[in-house]
Amino acid sequence: MSVIPAKIAGVKEIVVCSPKIKPVTIVAAHLAGADEIYDVGGVHAVAAMAYGTESIKCVNKIVGPGSEFVTAAKKQVYGKVGIDFIAGPSEVLIIADETANPRYIAADLLAQAEHAEGARANVIILSNNLEQKIQEEVEKQLNNLKTKEIAEESIRKGNIILVDNLEQAIELSELIAPEHLELQIKDAEKNADRFTNYGSLFIGEYSAEVFGDYCSGTNHILPTGGSAKYTSGVSVFDFIKKPTYQIVRKQSLPKLIDVASKLAEAEGLYGHKNAADIRR
Repeated sequence: MSVIPAKIAGVKEIVVCSPKIKPVTIVAAHLAGADEIYDVGGVHAVAAMAYGTESIKCVNKIVGPGSEFVTAAKKQVYGKVGIDFIAGPSEVLIIADETANPRYIAADLLAQAEHAEGARANVIILSNNLEQKIQEEVEKQLNNLKTKEIAEESIRKGNIILVDNLEQAIELSELIAPEHLELQIKDAEKNADRFTNYGSLFIGEYSAEVFGDYCSGTNHILPTGGSAKYTSGVSVFDFIKKPTYQIVRKQSLPKLIDVASKLAEAEGLYGHKNAADIRR
């Protein structure tokens, strides 16, 4: 998810850090185009990439999700290196009405809950009849989950929120700005444009978040913790700089000098004024 956009953008050297690295991860990183792969993760991986070690060279930018500790570490090193955005513990918000399937809702909540104990899995319901059905399905599916211990800890921290209408659901969703937003409601496609603050939107009951994780095509390094209010997921633009340049021809000087000189004087910056005036 990080390597391919970087490769497309033309990054010349790509480093991957992953804890307890598995052969499948090594193969995937290699096929995607990684130049170096290190068996290290967490806060110490962020520090190593930001400041360098005897075996790991420092990088220019750190991209990718992690725990709340990794997120805090990325904040600490920002400035020394660039970062993508706040990509902390995974989160999902599902908006559901009376047409929604409680089995799908429970499955999608647990899919996020199993990421880590700090994952956030919440539902906004428009029908009071859904609450008990969702809770029953969560319990049923949880008991058959191999990752039950982690998922159970996380799911207990989740919320089922009852609202009166879709307008209230939209207002609350826009405030939360979730990483993943699922619309399991009637006329989901028709109402999708009414939502703006989310990392990735899953429209309709068949658009499970897990497909976004693995195979439906969109990049899945997404903003969390409400940061979807002001940023979007990783793309090639995270690896492209947009510098500017100027060439001023002699015939253009009179007009530019007059403007710059007056503005510099208004600001009380007489060195700036002189740098313009000296070219008259």
